[in-house]
Amino acid sequence: MVKGVAAALVLGADAAQIGTAFLATDESNATAKHKQMLFSDEARYTTLSRAFTGRLGRGITSRVAKDLIHQEKDFLPFPLQTQYMSHLRKAAFEQEKWDMILFWGGQIAPLLKHKKAGDLMNSIIEETTTYFKQLKA
Repeated sequence: MVKGVAAALVLGADAAQIGTAFLATDESNATAKHKQMLFSDEARYTTLSRAFTGRLGRGITSRVAKDLIHQEKDFLPFPLQTQYMSHLRKAAFEQEKWDMILFWGGQIAPLLKHKKAGDLMNSIIEETTTYFKQLKA
């Protein structure tokens, strides 16, 4: 993750988006199951899909994401698709059918290690600073 942040900064970015890492922390509003999924082996496999919101997003591959992958022309525009899928998501949570939910998460998920936002932020700052110091040496 740090190399990705450093690379973005070297290439001229003012910032880097690392949402998945913060989504997995105790302080996020993600469900406990979502956080558990981000730290699971299943997080190694992600899918890009518009099925859940109408906007393209990446999440941990699930049965429903696979089943809907070739039906994008039938999806409603954002935010209507979100409302349409909300009933499926609610029922899937109630019945603990995790393969019927897309848990948002990026390709960085298999590398996650911090569960506290403060620890994550400190690690990013320290490791990025060390990385840049090594480049100058």
